[in-house]
Amino acid sequence: MNLSVFLPPLAGGLLIGAASVLLLIGLGRIAGISGIAFGLMDRPNWNSTNLWRAGFVIGLVAAGWVWTQWTGQPLQPERASNVPLLIASGLLVGFGTSLGSGCTSGHGVCGLGRLSLRSLAAVATFMLTAGLTVFVMRHVLA
Repeated sequence: MNLSVFLPPLAGGLLIGAASVLLLIGLGRIAGISGIAFGLMDRPNWNSTNLWRAGFVIGLVAAGWVWTQWTGQPLQPERASNVPLLIASGLLVGFGTSLGSGCTSGHGVCGLGRLSLRSLAAVATFMLTAGLTVFVMRHVLA
C-alpha cells in the first residue's frame, strides 16, 4: 500500500474535523459553510456575530495561500469550460442548501459527527443525487 496517497487526505480530514470541533466547543456553532457565508452576507454590520464568521471565511481562503507559500506549489483546480453551466450549478446548489437547511459541510461533517438522523438523510440525498448526476452526464448525455 502506498501511504503517500493515503496520508494527505487523512491529514485534510483531521484538520477539517478539528476545525469543526473547535468551532463547536469554542463558540457553540456548527461549521456549515453555507450558513456561515449566508449569515455574513445577511448581516453586513461588524459585530461579534459576524467577526467569527469573517474569521472563518478568511481562514478558508488563507489556508490555500499558506499551502502555496509553504510548498511552493500553486493550487491548480480544473477550469470550468462551460461558464453558464457553472453559474446555473452554483445557483442550484444555493437553492438546495436553503431547501435542505444546510450544506454538505454542515450535514456531512458536523451533523454526522453528532449522529444526527436528519443529517444522515441529507447526506444520503446528496450522495444519491451526485451519483445520478454523474451517471446522466457521463452515460446518458455523453
